[in-house]
Amino acid sequence: MHHGMVRGEAGETISASGKATELLERAGALGSLAQELEAVLRSRRGRVVLLGGEAGVGKTALLRRFRDDLERDTTERAARVLWGACAPLFTPRPLGPLLAVAERLGGELAEVVGSDALPHEVAAAYAAELRSRTPTVFVLEDVHWADEATLDVLRLLSRRVDTVPALVVASFRDDELERDHPLRRVLGELATSDAASRLKLGRLSPAAVAELAAPYDVDADELYETTGGNPFFVVEALAAGDDEIPDTVRDAVLSRAARLGAPATRLLEAVAICPSGAELWLLEALAGDAVERLDDCLASGMLDVEATDVAFRHELARLAVEEAIGPRRRVALHRKALAALTAPALGAPDPARLAHHAEAAGDGTAVLRFAREAGDRAAARGAHREAAAQYARALRFGTCLTTAERADLLERRSQSAYLTDQSDEAIAALEDAVALRQELHDTLAEGDNLRRLGEILWCPGRTREARRRACEAVDLLETLPPGRELAIAYGALAARYAAADRCEEALAWGAQALRLAERLGDVELRVRSLATLGACELDDGGFSKLERSIELARSTGLDAEAARSFVILAGAAVERRLHDQAERYLTEGLAWSSERGLELFRLYLLAYRGRSWLDQGRWTDAADAASAVLRLRRTSATPGIVALTTLGLVRARRGDPGRHELLDEAWLLAEPTGELARLGPVAAARAEAAWLDGDFEGVATATESALALAVQRRSARRVVELVAWRRRAGIETPLPDWADAEPWAACPYEEAIALADGDAEAPLRRALDELQRVGAQPATTIVARRLRELGARGVPRGPRRRTRENPFGLTSRQLEVLALLADGRRNAEIADRLVLSERTVDHHVGAILRKLEARTRGEASATAIRLGLVGQDG
Repeated sequence: MHHGMVRGEAGETISASGKATELLERAGALGSLAQELEAVLRSRRGRVVLLGGEAGVGKTALLRRFRDDLERDTTERAARVLWGACAPLFTPRPLGPLLAVAERLGGELAEVVGSDALPHEVAAAYAAELRSRTPTVFVLEDVHWADEATLDVLRLLSRRVDTVPALVVASFRDDELERDHPLRRVLGELATSDAASRLKLGRLSPAAVAELAAPYDVDADELYETTGGNPFFVVEALAAGDDEIPDTVRDAVLSRAARLGAPATRLLEAVAICPSGAELWLLEALAGDAVERLDDCLASGMLDVEATDVAFRHELARLAVEEAIGPRRRVALHRKALAALTAPALGAPDPARLAHHAEAAGDGTAVLRFAREAGDRAAARGAHREAAAQYARALRFGTCLTTAERADLLERRSQSAYLTDQSDEAIAALEDAVALRQELHDTLAEGDNLRRLGEILWCPGRTREARRRACEAVDLLETLPPGRELAIAYGALAARYAAADRCEEALAWGAQALRLAERLGDVELRVRSLATLGACELDDGGFSKLERSIELARSTGLDAEAARSFVILAGAAVERRLHDQAERYLTEGLAWSSERGLELFRLYLLAYRGRSWLDQGRWTDAADAASAVLRLRRTSATPGIVALTTLGLVRARRGDPGRHELLDEAWLLAEPTGELARLGPVAAARAEAAWLDGDFEGVATATESALALAVQRRSARRVVELVAWRRRAGIETPLPDWADAEPWAACPYEEAIALADGDAEAPLRRALDELQRVGAQPATTIVARRLRELGARGVPRGPRRRTRENPFGLTSRQLEVLALLADGRRNAEIADRLVLSERTVDHHVGAILRKLEARTRGEASATAIRLGLVGQDG
């Protein structure tokens, strides 16, 4: 090959000074970022850009060029750039990229982020910083590697981004996100936000590869075929300087490194074992005199310097070099790093970084010391996923742990795994801890662990096991003098019975919990007890008890307990169709939970809001809320059950596709719980969907077991509701004497269905008018048919089959465009994909927005997902 020009990453041409002079096929992406920033400048309202693309496609190169262009701007509209990069550590440093930015800025932000602040406090501090100067571009690079706390801050900051004059850009590898990757929840939440947009970088075209290859003696077609147009691979293949094109990225990187000579290779190896980069003093400790070759490595384009850290320009290059290091040398380098970082030249030791090098060095004693410390620090910052991983790392090296120390680590791991929705891991760790505490004859800890095990088992619906463990905890702790653990166990057992509609038992245990809490003077336990008792006494002063529990929790800083009471209050008000009360509780509860990053409680409230909107006839809003919940799946079954039922009913009532699949999934989640609160609404929804289809046998099947449970629990509302659907299907079912009236108000749709139960023409026509008004096509068809059977005249016919299948009348081409819109594609990308002109795509998008009555592309995407016209992401 011709060796005349050094190349950078992702299509950059690098001059002799190492500065980028050209960036191929990225003008559109740079223009999009510039437009987003211009929108921030015009409106003074922030925006979020989610920049996705595969490894090596040039996300970093694009963002660096965008930053360089901004830094050259000397006008009054010049933007400040803040840059934080996530490191590819197995267990990332909590808030790592946010700490780095805060340390550079100093002031109050550095104080908050550097303390044990929780994510919602960090997000608030960053929002204040971003308001302090107009405008700011805040880049968070490689968030697929971000720790949980950093992702929480990104989520919380994105919710309030319209209050800050900033452009937040988060880059990530979209080809490496497993279905349960934490980043998927952030992407799902932002999918329909008007303040967020997606930008995807693709590979280089054959023409761009040929342009890059022009100065070299290389076959451009072969280069494109070998590399697939991946910019990083193309650049590395050319920079390798071989006579033949390397077959893999690894071959290309190692060939390029070999050209620099042995001392430079030793330096590259030293940098490679430091995923987050290496300070100069650390490189001197690791590589000795080889540090003198740093300028050569920088000039080659393999390494880069950010602030005082030296790092590879691309993670793929670092991995290639790291994997090529021999085992003995790799261990030796990690041992040197461990020794040096234990007493760093600047700042305090970082236990997460030390635990990484200790594990790689095989130093079990150091792993135990630093992983446990790193886990505690991560948990204190709210980075519980990282905490769980650090505790697991310590346990793997814990052969010398005492039984008590192992039990303690298992308990910590279980709690952090539970808080990050890793229920199976949390349960397994806690079961092991229970066995160890039993072995130690530590009855207090054993009983407390049994109580916690019951709470964790309840979330995924393992309700019988949860009640059994809760009972075992009480039995065990009652053998000891009464204390806080026993009071918590009483409350937990009361909560399990309350969830199962066994209110008599729940009230008895709840009263015991409250008495002991008051005797101990424990405010937190008093709040919990009031909430549980209130949930069981909703028709007898329970609402006021719950409101008192919220006031008490707020005044004493018990954020999670206040959120829990909001959930109970909102759920009860929605169930009773107390719409004004429900809206107040939902609004206050959502604001409270969102500001504090209490995501599970927020998910419950979002699900209940969707159900409330369904009952008020706001079907589109209900479906959008339910879709948002389903994009943010958690192990806890209830939000998913409520959302699936809501969305399934909207589709059933409108005659949209996918209704039975949603309701069947809701039943699969609800049935194992044996709890009427979860089973009853799903059974009624499945019965309604079957009735609308004319499947009367399906109505009988859907209601049978839930009706028996409702009778057993003496739930008047559930019994009346389920019997009504059976009677409509011609299944005569007597009502018990105690359930002879509808306890709570029906919604307009249900009132119309009830009007249609008789054979009088006037009520049937009123029902028909209401059902047509709300767009309930299947029910309209049923009522119209009954009117015609009675001989009524002037009864309208239903829509044509084609219109029923596609209720908005979209053409096949418009459906294709809509699917790409929902995938976050811009018009130019859609035009390329469908081989259309951009102007034609503009026309299609305009028509889609009109037909769907959507104001924005995000609304159109949400409607498409709700109707099942396109697939859902993750």
